[in-house]
Amino acid sequence: MSVLLMADITVFVLSLLVGFEVISKVPATLHTPLMSGANAIHGVVLVGVMLLAASANTLAGYLLLLVGGAFAAMNVAGGYVVTDRMLAMFRTRKEVHS
Repeated sequence: MSVLLMADITVFVLSLLVGFEVISKVPATLHTPLMSGANAIHGVVLVGVMLLAASANTLAGYLLLLVGGAFAAMNVAGGYVVTDRMLAMFRTRKEVHS
């Protein structure tokens, strides 16, 4: 196993452990805003998909880009939907006169 691959695996495992530790300490009241922001960050993934699309030249590459782009787009849209629903809880309701 090469040294670079071992370093990449080490960074990946450490990031998983740190991420789990940070997320597990978040109180339930802050979980929705945190996930809303995290989903919106997937816009960066969409930029990466667009950059990689310029260099893809195989069917497998195109399929991976399609799947990655679709999941990232769903996460971005989901982040905005969750944020909108969360903010709707704080809006005042208009009184209905009958």
